[in-house]
Amino acid sequence: ERPGRAEEVLHEEMESKIEDRGHWKSKTDFLLAVAGNVVGLGNVWRFPYLCYKNGGGVFLVPYLVFVVTCGIPLFLLETAMGQYTQEGGITCWHRICPLAEGIGYAGQLIQFYGMCYMMILAWALFYLAFSFSSELPWASCGNTWNTDDCNVVGKNQTFNWTQQANSTSPATEFWEHRVLSISKGIDDVGNIHWEILLCLTVVWIVCYFCVWKGVKSHGKVVYFTATFPYLMLMVLLVRGLTLPGALQGVVFYLYPDPEKLLDPQVWMEAGAQVFFSYSTCVGMLTVLGSYNTYNNNCYRDCFRLCILNSSTSVIAGFAVFSVLGFMAHEHGKPIEEVAESGPGLAFIAYPQAVAMIPLPQLWAICFFIMVILLCVDTQFFALEGIVTSLTDVFPKVLRGPKRREIFLLFFCIFCFICEFIMVTEGGMYWFQLIDYYACSGACLVFLALFQSLTIGWIFGAERLCEVIEDMTGSYPNVVFKICWKYLTPLASLVMFIYYLVELQPLTYNRWYVYPDWAYWLGRALSLSSILLVPGCVLIRLGTAKGSLKERWLHISSPNRNLPLAQKQRSKASEVTSAAEMENFM
Repeated sequence: ERPGRAEEVLHEEMESKIEDRGHWKSKTDFLLAVAGNVVGLGNVWRFPYLCYKNGGGVFLVPYLVFVVTCGIPLFLLETAMGQYTQEGGITCWHRICPLAEGIGYAGQLIQFYGMCYMMILAWALFYLAFSFSSELPWASCGNTWNTDDCNVVGKNQTFNWTQQANSTSPATEFWEHRVLSISKGIDDVGNIHWEILLCLTVVWIVCYFCVWKGVKSHGKVVYFTATFPYLMLMVLLVRGLTLPGALQGVVFYLYPDPEKLLDPQVWMEAGAQVFFSYSTCVGMLTVLGSYNTYNNNCYRDCFRLCILNSSTSVIAGFAVFSVLGFMAHEHGKPIEEVAESGPGLAFIAYPQAVAMIPLPQLWAICFFIMVILLCVDTQFFALEGIVTSLTDVFPKVLRGPKRREIFLLFFCIFCFICEFIMVTEGGMYWFQLIDYYACSGACLVFLALFQSLTIGWIFGAERLCEVIEDMTGSYPNVVFKICWKYLTPLASLVMFIYYLVELQPLTYNRWYVYPDWAYWLGRALSLSSILLVPGCVLIRLGTAKGSLKERWLHISSPNRNLPLAQKQRSKASEVTSAAEMENFM
């Protein structure tokens, strides 16, 4: 008996050293955290461009269809899963349905690849530093990095169309020659850009200290990082709408083209935008929901946050296209020639437009502060998602005193070292390769497909509705059950097949074609997350005991320690009473 007692004492000591996960101090902490995570650069630099490109106001039709059938249902599903299990993005699946544990691992791998977006923060910080110059360096051609083709275009300057076609703007040359120092191709890595490396170091340090204490630290940070971008957005919106040509830009942004609804590409881009902007399928919402108390009304929160996310995208379009309309007006060009998406909008088109507005330094500072705060929220919550998920997998190892902070430090250093190649002259090619393949929409919709099938058919859509009712007091609308069982899997499957069929080879700036080895590497990065789902299923089936049917039942059943909903408790009580009566008789 003594050895057994000694083992019990040792086990109790180990349990006492495991720190509690903690909870949000208030409802506001959670709402601001999720808002900061889901409202990011995609709302500002991707949605407005997609809207004008895909039929203006008509684009809102497929967008809202995907919001209703995929965005909101998945948002509620993941948030409720975290709140119900009180676990991170991996162990929540282990408790709900061990068969689907690969979804959790795949989501965390995609989050890890997404750490490359720290480069956007580094570039934005670099631009912010130059915004304090007496003259914005992307506003003129008299700098050491400018070429003979550099030309400042404005309404008061006239020259022939041949000259205009062969010229480049100072904003483009600042981006390509000063910020990126871009090489001829991905094979040509070149030298390290030390100034960008310094900016990257700063943003990693900031993100580390935002996350190092978990909900205790970033629960406070979000009061600034999640709200201040809205102030900056409103300032830029008001200023943009007062500029000459702003109305032209807004009309171009929203002018409907009904024929676009017949183009399947428009529907696919609307779906991809919903998956990206709602931060679904990567476990981030599950992690944030896991810090809620059991009785938090996640059902109501879901609607509030989804409305905030989509409305921010629409409002951001007015802020962006009012300024682009002004730039087109000043240049005497059609607006489609100045409209850009992604980095081209944030680091070329918008800075170029800002340079033409009175007090350009002020508006440049406002814009890049907004970009930094929009991006930093998303990035440090992605970091929190990975760390929390791995800590929940190994709680005895990583949840001890100071262990989380040490693990986080080593993980940040590892990611920082992995990004060294992106601060070289060939870094942009590597950044785009990872963005296009490893973090692609194909990976996300594949996870959405299996996630909705698992909850809808294995765990049970009805059971999840009962769980949500037990936690919140509100039974979800029947539309959610229909989406989880039919609409979301169907939409995800169609999108995944479309991605496979229509996937185009990656190019940079429409002229640089990547070598064959880069394409194979990109496909391998995509498959690395996708194959984790069936791979974990096979491993689970192979390591379980019993017949194939017994193994399947075992790995597809939820953990018995999960709390039962009120209806489930009533059913269990009835079964127990019936069994006792039968034994009595």
